[in-house]
Amino acid sequence: MEDLALRGAWPGAVAVSGGGDSLALMHLLAIWAKARKAPPPVVLTVDHGLRAGSAAAARQVVRWAKAAGLKAHILKAKGPAPGSDIEAQARIARYGLMGAWLARKGIGALYVGHTEDDQAETFLLRLGRGSGLDGLSAMQMLAPFPQTGFAGLAVARPLLGLKRSALRDWLTTRRQDWLEDPMNQEARFARGKIRLLAAQLEAAGIPPARIAAAAHHLARAREALDLVTQAVLERAARPSGEAVLLDPLALAAAPREVGLRALAGVLMAMSGAQYRPRFDALERLYDRVCGGKLGGGATLAGCRLAPAPRRLQGFGPQTLVLARESSRPRR
Repeated sequence: MEDLALRGAWPGAVAVSGGGDSLALMHLLAIWAKARKAPPPVVLTVDHGLRAGSAAAARQVVRWAKAAGLKAHILKAKGPAPGSDIEAQARIARYGLMGAWLARKGIGALYVGHTEDDQAETFLLRLGRGSGLDGLSAMQMLAPFPQTGFAGLAVARPLLGLKRSALRDWLTTRRQDWLEDPMNQEARFARGKIRLLAAQLEAAGIPPARIAAAAHHLARAREALDLVTQAVLERAARPSGEAVLLDPLALAAAPREVGLRALAGVLMAMSGAQYRPRFDALERLYDRVCGGKLGGGATLAGCRLAPAPRRLQGFGPQTLVLARESSRPRR
């Protein structure tokens, strides 16, 4: 936590659901701040309304926070409950509420209680969805806020190297109770299914620590690819007003994975999207670009890619120009 604070992640707020992980983080941050005479963390808890008792759980978090000498705020989700993809929609709503609160209060970082077990579960969930290198790479201890519209905010995960069981053991020594969310064990949710399989995976010699280590290996590979991709972009892309000029020959000369990442990068930068386009659509566009088969142009991710007019042919006659579609607002 010292390292995170030195990188500008303090003062911060801590997201507390009432579960053992986030509650342990709340106490650890309070102890850390007090020892360094730093401002204490602010506690944020979300009443998502997805199950009976969510309001009572939020009030209990506030009581525990006050007992620890911390200020706490309940953020209540509004509107109808999601009917499908409940986990993802709840996550979006939760981060949206907390991100808006942080922005209003001028607090730059949200601390969350993700552990080594969460790292492993996230890897398995993304593996099941067919994610590539980016998706399978480990969560970082300090990363940009995981939702668009909150530039400048960060999410901090100082507990990624700790086991969930160790945090609960520590809370027990402090005689601190915690809440168990029954949704975490429900097989109708993807993460619940993974947790139900955890004992079987460990018995087969695949404990969370080993899965988390694999995610870290992939994260290092991703960092190396990002450096190479940036070098390709410096040769293949050039800003021009509110557009970007691209050299398809430079993209085609790069290894395929690097070229795809470069094309995705300029599309995301232009559209403001947080995630890159669907991989199959990205590959089709890349093949058209590199194969000289773009024709009059193509659209993807809210952007249009087309042959550049003569006045913009900075890379020669093969130059392409990438711009937002006129009907899409800038994010």
